[in-house]
Amino acid sequence: MLARVANNLYWMGRYIERAEHTARFLKVNYFSSLDAPNKLSQSRQFVLQSIYQMVGETMFINDTLEEETVLFNVGLNSEKTYSILNSVKNARENANSSRDLISTEFYESINKFYHHVMNYPSDVLVKSGLYDFTSTITEHTAILRGKIRGTLLHDEIYALIMLGINIERATQIIRIIKTKFDDAHKAIGGYANPVKNSYEWTTLLKCAESYDMMRRLYKKSPTQLSTLEFLILNPSCPRSVMNSLNQIYTNICTIDNAKIFDKDSPAFLIGKMRAEYEFKTIEEIQINVQNFIEKTSQLLFSIGFKLENEYFYV
Repeated sequence: MLARVANNLYWMGRYIERAEHTARFLKVNYFSSLDAPNKLSQSRQFVLQSIYQMVGETMFINDTLEEETVLFNVGLNSEKTYSILNSVKNARENANSSRDLISTEFYESINKFYHHVMNYPSDVLVKSGLYDFTSTITEHTAILRGKIRGTLLHDEIYALIMLGINIERATQIIRIIKTKFDDAHKAIGGYANPVKNSYEWTTLLKCAESYDMMRRLYKKSPTQLSTLEFLILNPSCPRSVMNSLNQIYTNICTIDNAKIFDKDSPAFLIGKMRAEYEFKTIEEIQINVQNFIEKTSQLLFSIGFKLENEYFYV
């Protein structure tokens, strides 16, 4: 396979996953603030700053953010690289470039998704359509993943797409954890232990579509400890970093099993990170949560960088 084609498949997967996580964070963070137990978490400026932090938009401490501007930028602004519109557009362009390797059913779904987003009126989004827009994004991406699993051969083509999806999922979950960790330290409520029992952990789980399953497993309200353990270390949680690492390792072995023992290969780095996190404990993470989040983010970036240099830029 041409390196260019492999790159298209990989990035198509990443952009599909990125669109979904951005849309879900936008929806959950915006609407959860209505039920927040303290004034700061209910503050519109607090919510808008959190949204901008998650997507990586530059802000200054004394900036006053306009709600309609933030929603438009994150949703439909074609000039913002982080916008949902650009993620969907890039996913479709990569699908176009590898059209002969994917199924008609999958291509029709991504094409429909693209036209829906491109034709969505921005004035509706910023005034009354946020819930409808973001819900439709998450529904479309779920359909796309279903088409990938249900209509493609589970060969190296499939592995490349899923490799992109799972690396992006782990990356986005870490970004969301970092954002809500910072929010929890800002939004001090009236709890005995305000950070560890913050409402922001509930919002974090909802942003990752993991709230119900976390409650089912732990049978108690979310805390910092249980939330981070569930979203980072639990291999049974489909949104957890550990689950994504397991999937990434499976995908890279399908693509190039011979490289898993080469110490300079991305396959080796993935295997090493996976082995380390498999035996990590939440108590170790709790010693310095911020440092662990930064380290995980850097490792995922290194894996992506190595993958691109080894397989896509030859």
